[in-house]
Amino acid sequence: MALLWTLPEAFSWICDGELDFGTCTQSSVIDGANLLFLCSFYILWIANSLRKRNTNGNSTRKDLVLIVVAVCCAFSSLAHFGIALQSLLLQADINRPQSWLLHFVRGLIWMSLAVSLLVAKSKWMRTIVTLWWVAYCLLVTALNIWLLLRGLGVGVLDIVTWPVNFLLLFCAFRNYVVVPKPNSDDKLYEPLLGAKPDESWSQLGCASCLSKLTFSWINPLLRLGYSKPLELEDIPSLVSEDEADLAYKKFAIAWDSVVSEQKGSQSYSVIKTIAKVYFQENIFIGLCALSRTISVIVSPLLLYWFVNYSNGEQENLSEGFTIIGCMMLAKLVESFSQRHYFFDSRRSGMRMRSALMVAVYKKQLKISNTGRKRHSTGEIVNYIAVDAYRMGEFPWWFHSTWSLTLQLFLSIGVLFTVIGIGALPGLIPLLICGLLNVPIAKILQNCQSQFMNAQDERLRSTSEILNSMKIIKLQSWEEKFRNLIESRRATEMKWLAEAQFKRPYGTVLYWMSPTIISSVIFLGCALLQSAPLNASTIFTVLATLRAMGEPVRMIPEALSILIQMMVSFDRINAFLVDDELKSDRIREVPVEDSSSTTSIQILSGNFAWDVESAILTLKDIYLEAKCGQKIAVCGPVGAGKSSLLCAILGEIPKTTGTVKICGSTAYVSQTSWIQSGTIRDNILYGKPMDEARYRKAIKACALDKDISSFSHGDLTEIGQRGLNMSGGQKQRIQLARAVYNDADIYLLDDPFSAVDAHTAAILFNDCVMGALENKMVILVTHQVEFLSDMDRILLMEKGRVTQSGSYQELLIAGTAFEQLVNAHKEVLTTFGPSNSEIPEEEEKEIGDAGWKPFWDYIMVSKGLTLLFLGLTTQLAFVALQAASTYWLALAIQFPDISSGTLIGVFTGISSLSAVFVYLRSFFAAHLGLKASKAFFSGFTDSIFKAPMLFFDSTPVGRILTRASSDFSVLDFDIPFSIIFVIAAGVELLTTIGIMASVTWQVLIVATFAMVAGKYIQAYYLASARELIRINGTTKAPLMNYAAETSLGVVTIRAFNEVDRFFCNFVKLVDADAKLLFHSNALMEWLVLRIEALQNLTLLTASLLLILLPKGYVPPELVGLSLSYAFTLTGTHVFVIRWYCNLSNYSISVERIKQFMHISSEPAAVVENHRPPSSWPSKGRIELQELKLRYRPNAPLVLKGITCTVKEGSRVGVVGRTGSGKTTLISALFRLVEPASGKIYIDGLDITSIGLKDLRMKLSIIPQEPTLFRGSVRTNMDPLGLYSDHDIWMALEKCQLKATISSLPNQLDSSVSDEGENWSAGQRQLFCLGRVLLRRNRVLVLDEATASIDSATDAVLQRIIRQEFSDCTVITVAHRVPTVIDSDMVMVLSYGNLVEYEEPTRLMETNSYFSKLVAEYWSSCRRSSYHSFGKYHC
Repeated sequence: MALLWTLPEAFSWICDGELDFGTCTQSSVIDGANLLFLCSFYILWIANSLRKRNTNGNSTRKDLVLIVVAVCCAFSSLAHFGIALQSLLLQADINRPQSWLLHFVRGLIWMSLAVSLLVAKSKWMRTIVTLWWVAYCLLVTALNIWLLLRGLGVGVLDIVTWPVNFLLLFCAFRNYVVVPKPNSDDKLYEPLLGAKPDESWSQLGCASCLSKLTFSWINPLLRLGYSKPLELEDIPSLVSEDEADLAYKKFAIAWDSVVSEQKGSQSYSVIKTIAKVYFQENIFIGLCALSRTISVIVSPLLLYWFVNYSNGEQENLSEGFTIIGCMMLAKLVESFSQRHYFFDSRRSGMRMRSALMVAVYKKQLKISNTGRKRHSTGEIVNYIAVDAYRMGEFPWWFHSTWSLTLQLFLSIGVLFTVIGIGALPGLIPLLICGLLNVPIAKILQNCQSQFMNAQDERLRSTSEILNSMKIIKLQSWEEKFRNLIESRRATEMKWLAEAQFKRPYGTVLYWMSPTIISSVIFLGCALLQSAPLNASTIFTVLATLRAMGEPVRMIPEALSILIQMMVSFDRINAFLVDDELKSDRIREVPVEDSSSTTSIQILSGNFAWDVESAILTLKDIYLEAKCGQKIAVCGPVGAGKSSLLCAILGEIPKTTGTVKICGSTAYVSQTSWIQSGTIRDNILYGKPMDEARYRKAIKACALDKDISSFSHGDLTEIGQRGLNMSGGQKQRIQLARAVYNDADIYLLDDPFSAVDAHTAAILFNDCVMGALENKMVILVTHQVEFLSDMDRILLMEKGRVTQSGSYQELLIAGTAFEQLVNAHKEVLTTFGPSNSEIPEEEEKEIGDAGWKPFWDYIMVSKGLTLLFLGLTTQLAFVALQAASTYWLALAIQFPDISSGTLIGVFTGISSLSAVFVYLRSFFAAHLGLKASKAFFSGFTDSIFKAPMLFFDSTPVGRILTRASSDFSVLDFDIPFSIIFVIAAGVELLTTIGIMASVTWQVLIVATFAMVAGKYIQAYYLASARELIRINGTTKAPLMNYAAETSLGVVTIRAFNEVDRFFCNFVKLVDADAKLLFHSNALMEWLVLRIEALQNLTLLTASLLLILLPKGYVPPELVGLSLSYAFTLTGTHVFVIRWYCNLSNYSISVERIKQFMHISSEPAAVVENHRPPSSWPSKGRIELQELKLRYRPNAPLVLKGITCTVKEGSRVGVVGRTGSGKTTLISALFRLVEPASGKIYIDGLDITSIGLKDLRMKLSIIPQEPTLFRGSVRTNMDPLGLYSDHDIWMALEKCQLKATISSLPNQLDSSVSDEGENWSAGQRQLFCLGRVLLRRNRVLVLDEATASIDSATDAVLQRIIRQEFSDCTVITVAHRVPTVIDSDMVMVLSYGNLVEYEEPTRLMETNSYFSKLVAEYWSSCRRSSYHSFGKYHC
C-alpha cells in the first residue's frame, strides 16, 4: 500500500518533500505530459508494425533536416543519461534517488523524440508526434519565460536543450507543410484531366522547407509579374493535392459514408462530410493559430518585464538583452505562425470550395425533374457562385473563433497575474461589452441573410431579363423590367443600409471597451491596493486590453459569419440530398448483348412530371420500335409528344410500367441548345474528328453553304446560347451534332420547325431518310407532308397514343388522323448572311491604374465631402487616443495627482474620442450607400439602353458577374476599406511620432522600413493586381458553363456526355482556384516581409531604450513608447493589407465602369418628334434604299431594299435560311439602325421618333417564344394594362382558354423559368395572345407558327385574318402555305429584294418564289400530297 501514492505525494517526493506548485512541480507536469505522449507513440508504433508485418515496407526517403534534429535530440538524451549515471554513482544519500531518476526519465524522453523523428509514421502516429513536439516546445518555452520573469535561474542543460525544442517545433511545422511525393508506381488516384506539362506546375510542389516557411517559392511569379503584365497562361497550375478532382473524390467518398450512416434525416450531411475530409489538415492550422495566440499574450508580459527593468536602479545589460531576445522571439513566432495560419486555412478553404462547387455541378447532372422544379438554373448557379464560393473562408473564420476566444481568456489571466484581485471589477464591463456585441451581431446577421435573399431574387430576375432582352426590346418593356430590377435592388439596399448604419455601434463598442474596462481596473487597483498604479502596471493593462479588443470585436462577427456559412451549408445540403434520376427508370441493354431487334420497348407506361400529383402526363403507353424503323409522332399542341421522348430518355418520372432501351441515343430538342464555342466543337461534341463523317453530317444537315459563308468557316465562334446564329442554323447545328454522334437511336423533337420548307425537305430526305437510313428514328413533327414515308405513325392526344399504324392504315381508320391531314390539305389550298457576331474577348485593364478607380468611386458617388469628413473625424479620434495615453504617462510622474483625477481625465478624453470614431464609421457607411446607388443606377441604365448588338456579342455571364460579385465588393468591401486605410495610415504615423518623441533615433530605421515597405508593396501589387483582374475573367466562364449545363442537361444525359462535361467543369474550377491560391500566397509573402521590417523598428527602439544611459528616458515614457511599438507591426500590416485590398477591390470599380459607358441606342422618346397618339392610323410602310450592317466596317446585310407595303395588306416574306428575313424585322423595329436609306410608316420616318414610340405601336410574335417566371396573367399582360375579361378573350382566340381554365389557379397559374412547364407550341400561343391584346395597326409574325401543328396553324391564321383584317400584317414564314394567301410576297436572297409581287402573278412566271413553291410541293409529292385527290403539282 505504501506504493500507492496520491498525486500530491508523488510531486512532493520528486520535489524534495516540498509541494509549492513552483518550478519543480511545473517541470514534473511537463515530464508527465511527455511520458503520456511517449507511451501513446510506442503503442501506435507497435500496432502499426504488427499491421504491416506481412506487407512490403515502402522505402522512406531520408530527410536531412529530420536527421539533424534527431542527432541533436540524441545528444540531449546522452547528456541527461550522463548526469543520471553521475548522480547514481556519486550520490551519498540513497534514500533520495529522485535526482538520477528524473534525468534518466528525461534522457529516455529525448531518445524517444529522436526515434519519433526517424521512423516511418502512419497518419495517426504523425498526428501524435506532431502534437508532442509542439506541446513540449510550448510548455518548456512558457516555463523558461516564467522563470526569467520571476528572476529565477534557468539550468544550464535546460538552456542548451531549449533551442532543440524549437527545432522540434520547426519539424512539426514541416510535417504539415512538406507533402511526401507519391511513388510513381503507387499513386493515390488517377488524374481525371490528364497530365499537365511539368513547367506549368506551382513551385510549391518542389520548394524547400525554408522556401515554404518564407513564401519564397512565389518569387518567380513575382519577378515575372514585375517584368510584364501577367496573363492566365503565366499562372502556374495547382499542385495535385489542391486540385478540384482530388478534392471532389475525397468529398464524394466521405459523403457516401456519411449519408449511409444517417438513416433518417440528411440534415448537416455536408458539414459532417467536410469535417470528415478536412479534420486532419486543420490540426496543423489549429497549432499555428494556437502559437500565434500564445505569442500575442506573451507580449504584455514582456512589456511588464521591460518597464520593471527600466525602473530598476542597477543597469543589467544581460537581462535587458534577454528581454529583447524574448520579445523578438515572440514576434517571430507570431509572424510565422500567423502567416501560415492565414495561408493554410485559406488553402484548406479553397479545397473545400472546389469540392463543393464540383459536387453541386455533379448533382445538377443527375438531379431529377422534380428536383429541378425546386432549384432553378439561377439558384443552381448561385449555389456555385455564392454559397460554395463563400466556403473558401470557412476554415479561417472557424479557427479565428476558437483562437480569439482562447486569447480573450488568456488575456484575463495575464491581468490577474499582473494586478491580482484588482482585475476582478474589470470583468463586469468586459462581460457587459461582450454581451452587447451579441445583439449587434444578430442584427447584422439578420440583415445579411435578408440581403442575400433579396440579392438572389434580383439576380434571378436579371438573368431572366438578360436572356430575353431581344423580346423585351421588341415589345418596349425595358422600363417595366428595369423597374422590376430596381425594386429588387431597393429591397437589397434597405437591408444593406440597415447593416451599414448598425456597424458604427459595433465600432464604438470596440474602441470604448478598453477605455471602460481599463478605467474600472485602474479604479479597482486604487481601491483594493492590489497593485501600484505605476508605468509597468498601467501600460501592461493597456497592452493586454489591446490584445483583448480584437476578440471582443471579432468573436460576434465570426459567429455571425459562421451562421451565414451554415445557411450556405444548408442550401447546398438541401440541393445535394434532393431527388436524383432513378437508376431503374429505364433498362439499358448494350447492342452487343441483345439478340432482339427491338430498340425501344415501353410496356404499360404511365408517366407524370409531378409525381405528387394525381394527374398523369402520359397514360397507358405501349411502344415497341425495331432497329432501323422510322416512327413519327404527331398530334395537337400539348398532346404529350415531347413528353414521350422524355419518357424514353428517362427524364420524366415513371409511375408504372417498364422502359427498355437497346443501344446508344442521340437527342435533338425542340428548343435548340447550343454551347459557347465554335461550330465544329458543337458538332463534334467531344468526339474525335473523322473528316469523312464530319463532312457527311454537315451536308446532310444543309450546313455546308452556311459554313462557307462565314469568314472563319466552322471555326466561327458561337455566342452564349447561340445568340449570333439564326433559329434555323442553331437547329441544324444540333441536328448535325446528333448525326455525327453515330448513335443507334435518334429522338428528334420537331427539328424542322425553325427552317424553311425547302430546307425541311432536304433535312428529311438527306438526313432522316438518308444519313440515318439504318438508324431507329422517332420524329416528333407537325409537318404532315413527311408522314407517308414513315414506317409507323403515333397520333397522340391528351397524353395517350390514340392511333398507331402506317400512313395508309390511319387514313383508312379516319377520325383524328384524317382531320389532321385534312387540316393540312386546307392550308395548302389557300393558295444569306446571318448576324454572325463573334463574342468579344472580355476587356480588362492592364498595368497600374493608379488612383483612377478610387477617384472614380468618389466622383461617381459624389462623396468627396463625406471622404473629407471621415478623414477629419479620424484625425480627431487618433489625436484624442494619443492624448489619453500621454496623459497617463505624464500624470503618474507627479505624486500629487490623485488616482481619481488620473483615471477621470483618462476616461473623459477616451470617451470623447468614441464620438469621433462613430462619426467616422457613419460617414463611411453613408459614402458606401451613395456609391452603391450611383453605380447601380448607372450600370442598370447603361445595360437597358445598350443596343442589341451589345447583347449579341457579350455573354450573359459576363454581365451577371458584374451584377453579382462585383457589386457585392462595391456594397460591402470598398467603403470600409477606404476608411480603414485612412484610419490605419493616421495611426501608423501617430505611432512612429510617439516613439520618435521618446527616442528620436528610431526615426531613421522607421523611415527606412516605411520606404522599403512601399517598394515591396509596389513589387507585390504589380502581380497581385493582374491576378485579381484575370480572376474577374475566369469566374464568368465557370458560371456560364454551369448555367449552360443546367439548360442543356437533358441533351447531355441523352448523349451520355456527363463525364466529359464534368471533366471540363473541373478544369474551369482549377483555373479559377489557382488565381485565388496564388493571390493568397502573394498577400502572405508581402505581409511577412512588412512584419520583418517593422520588427526591425521594434528591435531598434528596444535597443535604444536599453543602451541609453539609465534614467535618460523615464520609465513612464518607456512604457508609452513600447506599448505603441508593440502595435507598430500590426498597424503597418493593417495599412498594407487594406491598401492592397482596396487596390484589388478597385478592379471591381473598373469592371462595372466598363459597362457604364456602353454606347446606347437612340432615345426612347424624342420630345420634339413624338408621333400622334393615333399613329399609325393606316399602317402603310415604305422602304427606300434600305441598307443595313451590324458593325461600322462590316459588310452590308441588307443591300438597298426599296418597296411599299400598302395599308391593311398582308405581306409574306420568304427566302432561304440566312437570306435576311429576320434582319429586315430588326430594321423595322430599329434593333439595328440603318446604314443608309429610310423606313416610313404612314409617311413618318421611324428614325426621327423615339424607340418606345415606335415599338409600342408595332406588334410582333417572335421566332423564339419567350415567357417569364411569374403567372399566366403577368405573361399575357406584363404592363398590367388590360382587364381579366380582355385576357380571357385573347386566350380564347389563341386556343389556350380550355387549357388554362382547367388549371386550379387559372390566370394565376405559375409559369416557371423560361416557361419550361409549357410546351413550345403553347409558348408560341401565349405570344399570339399578347398581340391580340395590343391590337396595333402593324403586326409582324416572325416564324410565329413554326412550333404548332397544321390544324392549330390553320385556326390561328383564320383568327389573325379576322382580328387583324384592317391591319398591315407582315409574315416571315418557312412554310409556303402560310404566305400563299398573302396580298404580296417579298422574296429575299442574300440581303437583296429579288421579287415583290402578288403570289398569283409570281406563280405564273418562272420566278424565284415559284421555284420555292415548287420545291415545297416536290417535298410533299412523295408524302401526303398524293392523298389530296384534286390537288396536283
